Amino acid sequence: MKFIIDNWYLILIAVASGVMLLLPALRGAAGGSLSAAAAVHLINREKAVVIDVREAEEFAAGRINAAKNLPLNQLEEKLAATVKNKQLPLVLVCASGARAVRAEGIAKKLGYEKAQALAGGMKAWRDAGLPVEKA
Repeated sequence: MKFIIDNWYLILIAVASGVMLLLPALRGAAGGSLSAAAAVHLINREKAVVIDVREAEEFAAGRINAAKNLPLNQLEEKLAATVKNKQLPLVLVCASGARAVRAEGIAKKLGYEKAQALAGGMKAWRDAGLPVEKA
């Protein structure tokens, strides 16, 4: 106990550094794990299917080329009809990444093991300077 009292500042530094190490991991869990560059690689090299889980009006404002619009509330019912091959990688996209993470869970529950959410969503895609198509 005397050690803890005498060295409280060392313990505080250790706890603070641990929190700083965990923060990026926690933020990543909230917004997807797939970077825009990795998504481009999956799309070009592995023929990944891009599923945009935003609402139709958001989708019409700008989308990734060849993306298919399946709003999150319709994903469970319509994903199997839209993407028949469960072995293809799925890139799930929304505005910021939060809906895409929920969609990733739904897709994996349906048997799409290669489903991944785009970290940062369409904002990250635009920030990376990647092309956006308007409807």
